[in-house]
Amino acid sequence: MIAIVNGKVLTITQGSFDPGTVLIEGGRIVAVGEHVEIPEDAEIFDAAGRWVLPGFIDAHCHSAVFADGVSGIESDGNEMTDPITPHLRAIDAVHPEDMSFKDMVEAGVTTINTGPGSGNLIGGQWVCLKTAPKPTVEQMVLLEPAGMKMALGENPKRVYGSQNKMPSTRMGNAGVLRSAFVETQNYLNKWAHYEKELAEYQSKIAAGEKDVKEPAAPERNLKWEALGKVLKGELRARLHAHRADDMLTAIRIAEEFKFKLTIEHATEGYKIADVLAAKNIPVTVGPILMDRPKYEMRGLDPRNPGILAKAGVKVAIQTDGASSVKYLAMNAALAVREGMPIDEALKAITINAAEIIGVEKRVGSLEVGKDADVVVYDEHPFSYMSKPELVLVDGQVVYQKPKG
Repeated sequence: MIAIVNGKVLTITQGSFDPGTVLIEGGRIVAVGEHVEIPEDAEIFDAAGRWVLPGFIDAHCHSAVFADGVSGIESDGNEMTDPITPHLRAIDAVHPEDMSFKDMVEAGVTTINTGPGSGNLIGGQWVCLKTAPKPTVEQMVLLEPAGMKMALGENPKRVYGSQNKMPSTRMGNAGVLRSAFVETQNYLNKWAHYEKELAEYQSKIAAGEKDVKEPAAPERNLKWEALGKVLKGELRARLHAHRADDMLTAIRIAEEFKFKLTIEHATEGYKIADVLAAKNIPVTVGPILMDRPKYEMRGLDPRNPGILAKAGVKVAIQTDGASSVKYLAMNAALAVREGMPIDEALKAITINAAEIIGVEKRVGSLEVGKDADVVVYDEHPFSYMSKPELVLVDGQVVYQKPKG
C-alpha cells in the first residue's frame, strides 16, 4: 500500500484537496481526500508543497509506430500501398522498446493513444497504451482497438496523387471514402442475410425437417469486417483534418453513414466552433507547439483550443508526436497562455482525453477504483520550470527524481 500525503491534490473531476492524500493498493486508488486513514504498513511519500495529479494522456500521437531515433524509411507509421486499409492494427507495429516511453514516463505522461499516420484515407486501428515500458506490447495495452484512423486533406491527396492514382483531389478523397463505406454496408448486409438464413435453417433442423440445405457463409473480407465496427458503433472514427472545409466534409460523411466521429488536429476548428458544439463532436487539438509546415495549416492559431472549449466543444490537447509527447504539458500551458481556462486545459490532457479515447473508467482522474496512475510535480505542471518528482503507473513507482 502507498500513501501520497500532504500535497495539493487535483482530482480533475471531484475538486481539489490541499493538503490531500491519495491512498493506493493493488494498483488502484482506494481513497482520495483531506482526511484519509493511513494504514501503519503503508509506504509514505510526502508531497508537501507539491502538486498531485492523474497521469497525463496524449489522445493522439505516433509513438512507437514512428519510433524515436528511427529514420522515416524504417518507421511503420503509414502503409502507403492502398488508400483504404482499415484492417491494419497499430498493435502489430508498436515497438515496446521505443526510447520515447522512458521520456514520457519521466514527463508524467502515463497513457497514449497511438497509431498510423495520415497518409491513407483510412489508415487502420489505433491502440491505447500505458507508457511504463514492458517486455511485450500486450502488457502495455489499455484498449485495443482504440479508434479507426482516417484522414482528409493534403496528406492522402498528395500520396496517391503523386502516383497518378485516386484520390488526387478533395472530391476524390470524399468519393473513395464514401465508396469504402458503401462496400462495408453491402458486406454487412450479406452477413446479416446469411445469419437470418442460418437461424431459419437451424430452426428447421431443430423441428425435425429433412432435406434442408445449410446456407453458405459469405467470404470474409478483413477490410470491410474492420470498417464494419465503425458503422455498427463499436469503434469511433478518428479523422485527421486541418481545414474547416475538410472538417465539414468529415461531418457530412459521418452523418450520411451514421458513425461516431472525432476530429483530429482540428487546426481551423475555431472557424466552426459553433457547428462542432451543436453536433457534439469532440476534437483532439494540436500540436500547439509547432510552425505551419504546409499550406493547409496556414490557419494555425494557438487560441484554437480555448475558443473551442469556451464554445462548449469537448477538447483534448495532443502532440501528434513520436518523441515530442514528453512536451504534452507544455502544449497545454501554451493553450492557457492563449486564453484557454486552466481547468479546461488540465481536462484536455486528462479526463477529456480519456473520454475521447474511451478509457475514462480506468484513467483520467484521481477517483476511487481507477488505475493508480499518479504524478507528483514540484510546481504547477504548466510552469515551464516544473518537473515530475514521482510517477506511478498502475500503482507501481516507475520514476522517482534522483536525490541531490
